[in-house]
Amino acid sequence: MDIKHTLSATLAIFLIAGCSSDKPKEIQKENKSSVAQFTKNTTNKAFSQSFDFKTNEEIDMHILGKSFFRIPWVEAPSATTARDGLGPLFSANTCIHCHPNNGAGLAIDKSGDITRSLVMRLSISNTKNINNNLIATKGFIPEPTYGGQLSLNGTSDVKFEGNINVSYKTTDAKYADGEKYSLQTPTYTLSKLQYGPLHKDANIAGHIALALIGLGAIESIDANDILANEDINDKDKDGISGKANWVYNPETNITELGRFTWKAAAASVVHQSANAAHNDMGLSNPLYPKHNCSDAQIDCQKALEGRHDFDLPKERLDAIAYYLKTLKIPSQRKSKNFKKGEKIFNSLGCVKCHVESFETAEGVKIKPYSDFLLHDMGDALSDGHTIFKAKANEFRTPPLWGLGLYKKVSGEVALLHDGRARSVEEAILWHGGEAKKHSDAFKELSHKDREYLVEFLNAI
Repeated sequence: MDIKHTLSATLAIFLIAGCSSDKPKEIQKENKSSVAQFTKNTTNKAFSQSFDFKTNEEIDMHILGKSFFRIPWVEAPSATTARDGLGPLFSANTCIHCHPNNGAGLAIDKSGDITRSLVMRLSISNTKNINNNLIATKGFIPEPTYGGQLSLNGTSDVKFEGNINVSYKTTDAKYADGEKYSLQTPTYTLSKLQYGPLHKDANIAGHIALALIGLGAIESIDANDILANEDINDKDKDGISGKANWVYNPETNITELGRFTWKAAAASVVHQSANAAHNDMGLSNPLYPKHNCSDAQIDCQKALEGRHDFDLPKERLDAIAYYLKTLKIPSQRKSKNFKKGEKIFNSLGCVKCHVESFETAEGVKIKPYSDFLLHDMGDALSDGHTIFKAKANEFRTPPLWGLGLYKKVSGEVALLHDGRARSVEEAILWHGGEAKKHSDAFKELSHKDREYLVEFLNAI
């Protein structure tokens, strides 16, 4: 069987929207099940609104998942019966630390300090050291001593792994109309490494946490609808390719379409949640049954276990995924110049990657403004990290819905994979590779047209 084209059969298990029907789409858009998935809330809690549930069981499951997402985990042994097993190596002790108010993470806070939502991916970039088993299951080769991600903390008898440092170099430039702008380029270094130096071929890549918007809806898109936008060899000669990432999903033990994370390296919300729990909080779970200790980390291997077979048992992992999949999507907030901005967005060709809409398995029309495919974003944005079919320069098109609420939800604006862009304008200006001509076209716009475009993006 060609597993590359084996598609997930587990779509939308938990979504509470009504079953598919033969009703025309316009009627379906107005039914209660679709309306229940969107919110007009524009406060800092805009990304934390739950579906309008119909049963007590749905409410209970959402609340249960929310509790495991937000309440801190603790070191074993402890008095708690549900949240022990933190670590032995970890960076944060709750999910919400990396996703403030369920929003996007920040690289640095207002004081200039690095936040816990900036993680450092570690991998061996020398392709001569191919380990086919690791490539097949993880998609990359972890750094041999520190693993796939640097842990900033350790439990009582386990040394933390190291610290992250970042500095920024500012570059000034001008738009075609003479208006000035500046971009900041990050440089990452690691310090206080507790288990010796990194491998000589180690690559470090900074990633911030993504906003948790519409995950259930994204999972519910038919894979064929996403693949319909693939154009790996740019056969239509529009300069835009689009490539699916095919990833090993430990939940199903097969290769599936990746549609989550910066590199589209997770196939489902459960997969993404289990991976984050394992890497960020050191929680063993059914998808990642062992602690994230390397062979060189003896104290880590000997650390006390939590009281369950897994720190995060399956029913609690499923509850977290259910919570994430049943968060409402912010409705568009159309402003005075929305149409003008939309026209510019389309004329620049942004819509070729930031595809406006899809229809979910439940017949609900959603507008994520993403094709969920990988694109070459140029050398300036390269993080050096490859995973499954995603190359160093390639990133999944991030959804743009809710963009205008990021600052209110997270406290600051930090866009792109490492949060280097401090505004929507900066994020556009960083676009390179196959998106360079669109970024160049943006620089040629008048000040007023740039404002219209940003106004549109902040409203979708």
